[in-house]
Amino acid sequence: MKETPHTHLKIKICVSGAAETGHCSADALEKAKELGSEIARMGAILVNGATTGFPYWAAIGAKEANGFTIGISPASSEREHIETFNLPVDYMDMIVYTGFGYAGRNLLLTRSSDAVIVGCGRIGTLNEFTVAFEDGKPIGVLTGTGGTTDQIQEIVKISNRAKDNPNIVFENDPKKLLGKLLAIIKQYKVVKV
Repeated sequence: MKETPHTHLKIKICVSGAAETGHCSADALEKAKELGSEIARMGAILVNGATTGFPYWAAIGAKEANGFTIGISPASSEREHIETFNLPVDYMDMIVYTGFGYAGRNLLLTRSSDAVIVGCGRIGTLNEFTVAFEDGKPIGVLTGTGGTTDQIQEIVKISNRAKDNPNIVFENDPKKLLGKLLAIIKQYKVVKV
């Protein structure tokens, strides 16, 4: 990816996944961290829900690889983010406090990104996937990580909607997933980076 001095023009990749990870595969958090590292290495910005679990580990990976991270919080303030939602503030370069709760946050999270990657998930991850799907966003599904994520391919199939968003890629290797997704993202970027 070509380097740009304008951070706002960089590719922004949302990492979605479960905040509570007891149902995730044994290597899900390791894959999340690898995913975050690869996003940073490709010069993209990692965007997540400023939460714990799978997205948090992706942010750790991005920061350890000197990447830039943005968290989109359901809370209206730092105090509410920490004291009411019990969410972390570390591993984020910037946190946007939306005040829209989880459902509103999910909409802003996916729409503010050029693509969405889902890993080990629950219902919130499925919500972020469906918002991205309806918006025609490029979507990467990190298979084999557990939860609802491992059901997405079947959900798309039985919904008879696969043709409505042909920009979905499935892969169990974070680096390969990003490579496939980047090829799709580049088709949609107006300003090429």
